Amino acid sequence: MVMMVWSFVASHSISKATAELAQETARQAEVESASREFAAVKSEVTRLQEKVKSIEEIDSKIDVASVLAEVSFLIDEKIVLNKVEFGAERFAGKQEGKPNSGSAVRAARAEFGGKGAPLLGDVRFKVVIGGVAADAGNVAALTCKLEDSPYFCQVYPSFSRNRKIKVRAGEDLQVSEFEISCYLANYREK
Repeated sequence: MVMMVWSFVASHSISKATAELAQETARQAEVESASREFAAVKSEVTRLQEKVKSIEEIDSKIDVASVLAEVSFLIDEKIVLNKVEFGAERFAGKQEGKPNSGSAVRAARAEFGGKGAPLLGDVRFKVVIGGVAADAGNVAALTCKLEDSPYFCQVYPSFSRNRKIKVRAGEDLQVSEFEISCYLANYREK
C-alpha cells in the first residue's frame, strides 16, 4: 500500500515538474523572441542615429527663402540685383586650405573630398550680392541696412563704381555698379 501511495505521489510530482518545465520552455522561447526583437530594434536605432548624424553634418542650417525675403525687404526701389550667391566656408580656425570662392549653392558631382565637393560639418555661409543702384548713396544705404540686419554680419563692400548704361538709343543713364560680401549670422564662434 505504501508503495502504491509512493508511486502515486512520485508520478504526480513528475507530471507536475514536467508541466512546469513545459511552461518554462514556453516562457524561455518568448523571452528569446523578445530578446531577438530588442536586438533588431536596437540595431535599427543605431542605424537611424548614424543617418541623423550624417544629415546633421550635411544640413546647411539655413533657410534660403527667409534670407532672400530679408534681402528683398532691405533693398529699396532704386537698386536692381543681378546676383545673390551663397557659398560655404570653413571657419578661420578650421580651414584646411583655400576657402571656397563665393560659388552658388549646388549639388556637387565631384569625388568626395575633391575640389567642388560640398563642405561638411561646421561651416559659415558667405553671401555675395551684386547689382546696380541709382547712385553710390543707395549702395551705402544698403550696406548700412545689411549691417543692421540680424540676418547678416561682417558686411563689406567688394566694389562700387560708376557706370553708364544705355537706356534707349542715344540716351545713357549713370548708375553705380556694386558688389557686397557678407556672412549669414546664423552661428556663434567659440
